Amino acid sequence: MLQSLKIENIAVIEKAEIEFKKGFNVLTGETGAGKSIIIDSLCAALGERTSRDLIRTGANSAKVTAVFEDISADVKETAEKMGVDCTDGTLIISRVINSDGRNICKINGSPATVGMLKTIGEATVNIHGQHDSQALLNPDKHIAFIDGVAENGILKSDYKNCFSELVKIKRTLDAVYTDEDSKAARLDYLDYQINELENSALYVGEKEELTKKKKLFLNAKNIKKAFDKSYLLLCDENGSGICDLLNNCKDTLNAVSEYSEEAEKLSETIENIYAAANDLTAEIRNACDNFSYNEEELSAVDERLDLIFRITSKYGGTEQSALEALERMRKEKQSIIQNEHNAAELEQKLGQLSDELKNKAAALTESRKRASRYFENRVTDELSFLDMPYVKFVVKILPAAYSSKGADDIEFLISANPGEEPKPLAKIASGGELSRIMLAIKNVISAKDDIDTLIFDEIDSGVSGRAAQKIALKLKEVSEGRQVICITHLAQIAAVADRHLKISKSVSNSMTYTKVDSLNFEQRKEELARIMGGLEITQLQLENAHEMLINAGIYWD
Repeated sequence: MLQSLKIENIAVIEKAEIEFKKGFNVLTGETGAGKSIIIDSLCAALGERTSRDLIRTGANSAKVTAVFEDISADVKETAEKMGVDCTDGTLIISRVINSDGRNICKINGSPATVGMLKTIGEATVNIHGQHDSQALLNPDKHIAFIDGVAENGILKSDYKNCFSELVKIKRTLDAVYTDEDSKAARLDYLDYQINELENSALYVGEKEELTKKKKLFLNAKNIKKAFDKSYLLLCDENGSGICDLLNNCKDTLNAVSEYSEEAEKLSETIENIYAAANDLTAEIRNACDNFSYNEEELSAVDERLDLIFRITSKYGGTEQSALEALERMRKEKQSIIQNEHNAAELEQKLGQLSDELKNKAAALTESRKRASRYFENRVTDELSFLDMPYVKFVVKILPAAYSSKGADDIEFLISANPGEEPKPLAKIASGGELSRIMLAIKNVISAKDDIDTLIFDEIDSGVSGRAAQKIALKLKEVSEGRQVICITHLAQIAAVADRHLKISKSVSNSMTYTKVDSLNFEQRKEELARIMGGLEITQLQLENAHEMLINAGIYWD
């Protein structure tokens, strides 16, 4: 269950830490106080899409931290698959939203992605917002409710895999049977491109090699001049070259070497240098003799570079991309040719998959029909309790074209009064009826899952009087054995809660601040009286609030 929620710098909430309990928790407060922002903050922590516009004015970032305790085995398993240790039964989820759009997410202190938050959030909390009731008005959404009750995940997965394979083969066959002229034109174009690339004989790094060679050729005169000058410096014809000078130096020292050991050593050193200089002279002479260049070579390099530029410009910009394009074209050509040979085999496979798909769709439909009968009875019972005793709730299932969801069209119909034929919800259901129908559906679906925390954001929309009291009793019943958190504007619902939290706001220094207080018995009386009353709270309203709390089994703290 959700043990606490810490919110920092989100909208009108500068800082708030809210503690929840097992059982029935309600949040009340004036319109605009920030009740729905609390739900939005929790949604952000659970990986729902959010915006940096949520960040409080003047702040650089916002942060939400949700702490769950005594998590279910399913949540533990989900966390373990992500590499998160939850052996102590505690789950701490945090998300920082920065003004630059970056998100920093963590699960039990380990870095996580928004997708990971969403996955674990779906296993932990079921949130019903005001927009969910509107989903009832869209028949396309109804199939998901039935599948949730049918628990037909394996059937759906098998069917979807078969459907995807069939679509893939059908597309392949469509390509095989495309207009022959178009296919022939495509093959001709592929041949042209393949020949162009193969004839170019590109290889990775060639452009760099040729560019270096071109620079060499463009500087050929300077290179030749440097070789000649270096040779003359080492071996000048007039005997003033380095080699001649070293030889003279060696002879001079040799003349006195028999009298001086130091002169002898220096003479030997110079002799080695002289030998090395002679070798170097020979290498420079050899380099000079072997260095050759003509305008035709430069022209050939320019032509090759131009070809490389034209080819790479057409096929991705680099030699590597051009070679990868060549490989793709070869495969496409081979695929077209191969598919023509495999058409008969593909037709046979398509027939087999069509039969499989038909059987899998039938099994999926049957699972939905069984679930629908159960769903109709349970929802009708729930609605009867919720002060809609004459309602007739019908799940209409009709055959449909095969799609990724199956071969069924599912729509919820309702007859609110005796003698009326069931009609689509969108045509006859009022706002209050939609709220009760959604609550009934949520109760039926929640009985099929192990999610410990249910959150209802103004489930009482459009409801009052006796119906409101019935919703309150139903929410209280649902909270037995799990946690229910509800935002409400109705005193009947707030009165039966195990924990009552009040959201209020104030203005200081031109900034709006929201705070959350846990109410004791007397404070609950005042808040219930405020909800029921007008501009001023009367003694009679306080007495009515007192009676409501006592009747709900709520006594002094």
